[in-house]
Amino acid sequence: MENETLHPEPGTIQDAKKLGLTEDEFQLIQEKIGRQPTFTELAMYSGMWSEHCSYKNSILLLKELYCESDLLLAERGEENAGALKINDKQAVVFKIESHNHPSAIEPYQGAATGVGGIMRDIFTMGARPLASLNSLRFGLPDKPRNRYLLKEVVKGIGDYGNSLGIPCAGGEIYFHDSYSVNPLVNAMTVGIADIETLASSRASGIGNIVLYVGAKTGRDGIHGASFASKELSEESEEERSAVQVGDPFMEKIVMEATLECIHSKLLVAVQDMGAAGLLSSSSEMSSSGGVGMDIHTDKVPARESGMLPFEYLLSESQERMLMVVEPEKVEKVKAVFDKWELDCTEIGVITDSKKLRVYYNGTLYADLPGESLTVSANGAPRYKRETKKPEQPAVNPEEYQFQTTAGFIDNSDSSGLKNLLVKMVSHPVFASKRPVYEQYDTDIGNMRIIGPGQNGGVYRVPGTDQAIGAVTDCNSFYVSIDPYEGARHAIAESYRNLVASGAAPAGVTNCLNFANPHKPENYYFFERAVKGMSDASETLKLPITSGNVSFYNESAEGPVLPTPTIGMVGLLDDYRKAITGILKPDRDLFLVGHFRPSLEATQYGLIEFQKGGVCLPELDLSKEVQAGQLVQEANSVGFVDAVVDLSMGGMIFALLKMIFACKDRENILTGFSFSLSDELSSMQADRLFWGESAHTYLLSVNKEDSENFENIAEKNGVTVSKLGSSNDSGVLQLNDIEIEVGDLYSAWDGALAEVLH
Repeated sequence: MENETLHPEPGTIQDAKKLGLTEDEFQLIQEKIGRQPTFTELAMYSGMWSEHCSYKNSILLLKELYCESDLLLAERGEENAGALKINDKQAVVFKIESHNHPSAIEPYQGAATGVGGIMRDIFTMGARPLASLNSLRFGLPDKPRNRYLLKEVVKGIGDYGNSLGIPCAGGEIYFHDSYSVNPLVNAMTVGIADIETLASSRASGIGNIVLYVGAKTGRDGIHGASFASKELSEESEEERSAVQVGDPFMEKIVMEATLECIHSKLLVAVQDMGAAGLLSSSSEMSSSGGVGMDIHTDKVPARESGMLPFEYLLSESQERMLMVVEPEKVEKVKAVFDKWELDCTEIGVITDSKKLRVYYNGTLYADLPGESLTVSANGAPRYKRETKKPEQPAVNPEEYQFQTTAGFIDNSDSSGLKNLLVKMVSHPVFASKRPVYEQYDTDIGNMRIIGPGQNGGVYRVPGTDQAIGAVTDCNSFYVSIDPYEGARHAIAESYRNLVASGAAPAGVTNCLNFANPHKPENYYFFERAVKGMSDASETLKLPITSGNVSFYNESAEGPVLPTPTIGMVGLLDDYRKAITGILKPDRDLFLVGHFRPSLEATQYGLIEFQKGGVCLPELDLSKEVQAGQLVQEANSVGFVDAVVDLSMGGMIFALLKMIFACKDRENILTGFSFSLSDELSSMQADRLFWGESAHTYLLSVNKEDSENFENIAEKNGVTVSKLGSSNDSGVLQLNDIEIEVGDLYSAWDGALAEVLH
């Protein structure tokens, strides 16, 4: 017999503060429920009102993000991930999320469970994961701690994804000392779903059964959401229990069983137990569906004894799902999970109370309005914090008239140029990431068209000739200088990388990694970056379908560079139109687009001269579209042999990437002979080679197609300039300067291999 009298365990203001709630929030809780909360209820609010779950410091801004498209199948924030129509029957489902704080403390498990969590967001929508990507930020690897974090994070990502059988399509790694204590680990997954069986997380149907499925519950990860909602400190090392432990083999069978149930139309609703575990899934599912839910925690399969109700609710043990099932289908669902030898247990029921009621051995421990716990308008508090633009020192543009290589074209200073090129390509920011992505399986499933190391990953849509392109991008250094323009550049760079892969950009997900939002300077960066990201997406007509906010990426050493990571997907009607960035011999190479190189905010300036800057390269999104359309049209008629976009490292690094790619993929060491136009040869050498520019590509064509390509460019009103031609000499030649490409390749290829050894 159930006792409808609340368990008499008081929750006090002192408890609230220990749990991370403020005095005002404690008062707000009492106003919402009309009484003093029990300790269990207070713990529930602590988890659900944490920044990680409630988005209380960001949701007002996030609601302003652009999200319009005829392809859109799920409104942002209403389901576990974004979904866009591919064709009449299939959808691409995609999302990116962070696992930064856990990875700083337990890098292997933090990264591994980050991969597992984002996978569950995808397959709970009924989508089979097609490929994963990641965006990683570390301190420079000359410090032992940074090398340790890099090695363990990469191993965690690889071990989990490889064991699960999901290939890695690509990603990015950036190094800067601001990430030394607080690395960023952002994981993205792209999946394919049948539109007819897209699953929902909205609970409905009074009397329907609530099923707990998957792994058993332990105490690992309790208060993980709260842990991720504060700055890292020396005490953080003592909070290892807040880091979850993953089992990819368990996740694999949970995924197969869940997808079988979804495709058999056995489920009303399904959601994974991520941050705040059973509590978040039960409260969010019931609130979004406008129903109540009774949960009996004593029925939850446990692997530890003596657990209290709030521990069952807040545990973040991995590989668990919550399902709502009609009574007549419960046995069919159980039969599926029995086949996979997984727990499938009735732990609750849907009610008309609109309350989340939590029982343990028949005693009522919590009785709360479900929506009061969630991000609904009547739920968690919403704050818009104070902003203050940081003061920046005035910079004289003449400081960026660097002289190290100026005049080398005339002076034939081959040794100076070679030494500089070796230094730059061997720097961790530019060095080959092959030692990293070779630890990931990129081929499993036989859907890969283009894997890691190129502009973006391209994977074929099963059963069709279509393909999905996917990228992650963000120049954090740009955002630290100008958050609005830096975020616009992040969208534009993702756009270029997809176009350079042969895909038509279609939609955006984001992972917004920022520091403590209570500090006005930090919130200024966040607010301006959100605005810039939204404005650029609207101009390019790319809906922002889903995302994640990670605040408090800060330590005693200071904040990380503000990092609004962009995940973007694009569509190819024909996978055979995918483009690589491999420059083969006997090709003409063109500089395509509105080339306006700037030195002021370059990695070249940062690495070689330790200079930052206050202005970013010019960004005109109309010119971005114009250049992209030229690449797409030329590709459609078969004139494009290879493409890369210009970004960090400027024109010279883009060229070297194309040459190095040919060595990696074809084992051919391509040479290149410059034949610069008068306009380009008159440009300051540093600016020409290392200056960074938006809306610009390097594009190679077969020599017999050059004239036709130039005609198409003229018709489209896009400027193209021939840089020169490739050959099989293995030499980079500019006037009288000759540099052996093999020496540059060795420096580039071996730098990170030494770090990861």
